[in-house]
Amino acid sequence: MTEVEKLEKLKSQYAALQQEVGKAKVGQDEVVKYVLISIFSNGHCLLVGVPGLAKTLLVNSIAQALGMDFKRIQFTPDLMPSDIVGAEILDEQRQFKFIQGPIFSNIILADEINRTPPKTQSALLEAMQERKVTASGKTMALPNPFFVLATQNPIEQEGTYPLPEAQLDRFMFNIWVNYPTLQEEIAIVKATTDNRKVNINPVITQEEIIGYQQIIRQMPVADNDVEYAVKLVNKTRPDGELAPDWVRKNISWGAGPRASQHLIVGAKCHAALNGKFSPDMDDVRAVALPILRHRVVRNYKAEAEGLTIEKIVAQLL
Repeated sequence: MTEVEKLEKLKSQYAALQQEVGKAKVGQDEVVKYVLISIFSNGHCLLVGVPGLAKTLLVNSIAQALGMDFKRIQFTPDLMPSDIVGAEILDEQRQFKFIQGPIFSNIILADEINRTPPKTQSALLEAMQERKVTASGKTMALPNPFFVLATQNPIEQEGTYPLPEAQLDRFMFNIWVNYPTLQEEIAIVKATTDNRKVNINPVITQEEIIGYQQIIRQMPVADNDVEYAVKLVNKTRPDGELAPDWVRKNISWGAGPRASQHLIVGAKCHAALNGKFSPDMDDVRAVALPILRHRVVRNYKAEAEGLTIEKIVAQLL
């Protein structure tokens, strides 16, 4: 099968994935699109939204449609790193034996990740970046593919530990999950208040996902599109060469080089899922907001004037 045929197959499988996931949830098509882009781009996702918006159901449905092993970790203030990675125990033969933690899975749902102390949050850092964990002096590789989809609640601040910048930067996308529309909510209530059972069938294999990740990386990109992405990121930095005056006045910290890398890989994936064989500037713009949302830090002046990250990114595009 040629690469063109593989990309055409990816487009049809993407449509089938959306259809399967759509059986379990109503609306949230943008959220599903970005989560799938991050998976095919070999990235991680942070879903931010108030409780009860079916974030966990969404991740569970995607894991089933992808036919992958799925584990959920509920982050609490007393969760320890060993609860995630695993620990050594003494077995019947008085030998130390390593019991793998829930992180040894394809898809990890880190539920309410900001509820646990930094010590435990950092246990995810190595796993997310290196795709391996170190425990009891041994380094172990994690299954391939491996994705962390974390959720957090933006309202409650008491008893939470905000994610450090280094960890936020490890997430490819920061996706806001909004309230459903009136018609969507009516459909949700009708679908969830009877005894209907939904069966989600796997649409794609793990080997196919790994293959698609490699094909997406190999897609050609025009130099002017790479320049556009890098210049866009440079404009977010107050001390950047291309930063406009209003950015210098309103932003205290801009996006780093990882944002530029994610913009190009995300644009390649967005192009592939839409049947194109090479990304253009429109694809870069399509993925810009969720990539820059958690990497650009406003100062007090911008917050006081109600200048949101969404407005800042829209002005820069």
